[in-house]
Amino acid sequence: MTETNHFYETFQPNHYDLYLDINRETKQISGKTTITGHATQSVIKLHQKYLSISEVTAADQPVPFDLEQDNEAVSITLPHDGDVSLTLTYTAPLTDAMMGIYPSYYEVDGEKKQIIGTQFETTFARQAFPGVDEPEAKATFDLAIKFDEQPGETVISNMPEVRTENGVHYFDTTVKMSTYLIAFAFGDLQSKQTTTKSGVKVGVFGTRAHDAKELDFALDIAKRSIEFYEDFYQTPYPLPHSWQLALPDFSAGAMENWGLVTYREAYLLLDPDNTSLAMKQLVATVIAHELAHQWFGDLVTMKWWDDLWLNESFANMMEYVAIDALEPDWHIWETFQTSDVPAALQRDATDGVQSVHVAVEDPAEIDALFDSAIVYAKGARMLVMVRALIGDDALRAGLKHYFAAHQYGNATGADLWAALGQASDLAIGDIMNSWLEQPGYPVVDASVVNGELTLSQHQFFIGEHHDEARLWQIPLNSNDAKAPVIFKDAQLSLGNYSQTREAIGEPFRVNLGNNSHFIVNYDETLMTDILAHVDELDAITQLQLLQDLRLLAEGRQISYATVVPLLKRFAASQSTVVQTALYQVAGNLKKFVTPDTTEATQLKQLFDQLSQAQVKRLGWLPKATDSNDDLLTRPMVLSAALYGQNATAIADAHQLFETNQGHLDRLPAGIRGLILTNEVTHYGSRELIDQLLVAYRQTADASYKSDIRAAVTSTPATDLIALVIEQFEDAQTVKPQDLRGWFRGVLVNEKGEQAAWDWIRNDWDWLEATVGGDMEFATFITVITNAFKTPERFKEFKAFFEPKINTPGLTREITMDMSVIQSRVALIEAERTAVNAAVAQVIK
Repeated sequence: MTETNHFYETFQPNHYDLYLDINRETKQISGKTTITGHATQSVIKLHQKYLSISEVTAADQPVPFDLEQDNEAVSITLPHDGDVSLTLTYTAPLTDAMMGIYPSYYEVDGEKKQIIGTQFETTFARQAFPGVDEPEAKATFDLAIKFDEQPGETVISNMPEVRTENGVHYFDTTVKMSTYLIAFAFGDLQSKQTTTKSGVKVGVFGTRAHDAKELDFALDIAKRSIEFYEDFYQTPYPLPHSWQLALPDFSAGAMENWGLVTYREAYLLLDPDNTSLAMKQLVATVIAHELAHQWFGDLVTMKWWDDLWLNESFANMMEYVAIDALEPDWHIWETFQTSDVPAALQRDATDGVQSVHVAVEDPAEIDALFDSAIVYAKGARMLVMVRALIGDDALRAGLKHYFAAHQYGNATGADLWAALGQASDLAIGDIMNSWLEQPGYPVVDASVVNGELTLSQHQFFIGEHHDEARLWQIPLNSNDAKAPVIFKDAQLSLGNYSQTREAIGEPFRVNLGNNSHFIVNYDETLMTDILAHVDELDAITQLQLLQDLRLLAEGRQISYATVVPLLKRFAASQSTVVQTALYQVAGNLKKFVTPDTTEATQLKQLFDQLSQAQVKRLGWLPKATDSNDDLLTRPMVLSAALYGQNATAIADAHQLFETNQGHLDRLPAGIRGLILTNEVTHYGSRELIDQLLVAYRQTADASYKSDIRAAVTSTPATDLIALVIEQFEDAQTVKPQDLRGWFRGVLVNEKGEQAAWDWIRNDWDWLEATVGGDMEFATFITVITNAFKTPERFKEFKAFFEPKINTPGLTREITMDMSVIQSRVALIEAERTAVNAAVAQVIK
């Protein structure tokens, strides 16, 4: 189904008149689309998928057409080339696939309801109307919608509604935009609205299943984000309004439709009276990410999907820039260091990983590009490197030029580098292409050789690989003034080490701030010096030290056994980032033990010892004196204590459950999931699982739903595991958008792994039919990969997935994941004895 050329080459639309009549009861769409544009030849193609086209006219005269279902196209023979006006009349199904135009389901006071929304990225606009469904094919749009309207219902779209006639809602003409950014929704919606300083109307919309106060947080963040971006980009927001809509069914996290951003409810609406700081930060960054796109992605759009990173990497960086400005007390860049950075470093170390920029044509492969660890996290880290190199003044000047040059049009990565290079007088393109076009990243070996301080770079891998001797232009960020700004050779000498050490007055280090996309392997001389002064290091540097050691151990460049004795040195830190890095390392040790063995018991003792002092300091319940670090650290150390089978922690959690039995939803959100999970794990029963499943179905609070899911999937009882798995295919309980989380919960449960693995193998066809067209479908495979660690599981994984390796959109994931599991199995085999011996020694 590979497209050999782009339809835009032979037909360039400039305006669409879209009429849609949508019937929710019959699940039918009747449409008429008129497109004006320029044909470069008499036979052109438009995209369509699942459309039943009854007639095509040009200048009001019928013309021949042929449907090409395999190519998702309709081929039209025109009387002549040149300027033309085409009208296509068609019908289409309203499906539950969460793509194109689709219904979202919810309940209010026991009554089942639905609202209609859209998801057109990447190539799903063609399921709603025929057109040139490619990013470069920008046009203006007039949208008219009729539906089986009920009194009090609301309809919204990218632009304001201008009139209603005979039940048809007409919306103002859009600015020039790509098809995948068109959006609309209708149903029984509530909203809250405000206005920015520059006059942009901002609104948050959701169903009436939610309390109105749940819209307030998002409204505040959205308003202030737009005001921030208008100032930072030095470019006005280009539309009259910015609506934020929470959809009950939504496959992605959020979607940057221009003027009508759509979200999962979990990423937009929250209870201001009982939401954890971590969830507030997550919602805020998601909103800021989507609103960054209104300029970077919507106003200026990638020319083709191979430059998807242009959209996503930049928005991923800007979400942190914005929220850091709006909520400086949150220190949100620390979240970037504990989430995006390790995700990118882990994924990017596997041979066969995609580069940030990658050629793509097939629609199924386009969806597979959305590798969050690469296109989002690694790409953002690339741009963080650029920002550190050129500074904010040059960044803002370059972006202003970029927007002015390409607004309402398309651009490539080269256009961005040119604008930033012009603003900074640096060859940004030369530097960044080594990161953009090459997969992977380097490890910098820092060593003292014959008294000389020496640096070398080579590609870092986890698992089997073929080393192609790649080199990168590395922003070195050293504390040695003699070190170059950019390290681009295979090896470099920085002179006499003793003199350098005396001159800088502290241990030699590179990648200060941990902003550049590489790790460091210090030799014994340098590492001994760093560890001797570890308490003097800032929190990010301590995190970086633990993170790099963990990765080096994963890559078999050092032994995990050498890292284990270091863990207690960081256990007293009151920094969330240090605690996060500590428990990432400790959590990785779980793969070296077999359940219900002496080694497993000893590892639990280590977790208990690491967390005891922090648990005593923080306690279970939040306090008015808590710092933000305390709020974020408490769930982490309590989780460690529970894993460590700390009897007091288990009893305290049970007591909190008992005390709050009648209103579990009102338990403090930061610890609620731990309390519920502890109860199911240690005091579980069929009655408790039934009680929690009822609560799950009834609540509209996405955070509470997440806590319940984590709890019920943790049950150790075989019969209850079977009961939970029965819910997987019941959409009244588990929405397809949430299925991956439920599956993962059972899979990582030691007692549930086999049952979950059996389910996905037995019901793969059902899964593929239900969520197979979703851009996150391949992540079901990733979830399995992250859980498997034995030779037997590797053999089973390979037997099941290898026959599916040529499935469009799954090829790279399956290929990489077989390598990931194989390398993990080999690591465990080589390291198990030494690691477990190290743990046994440390807990004495």
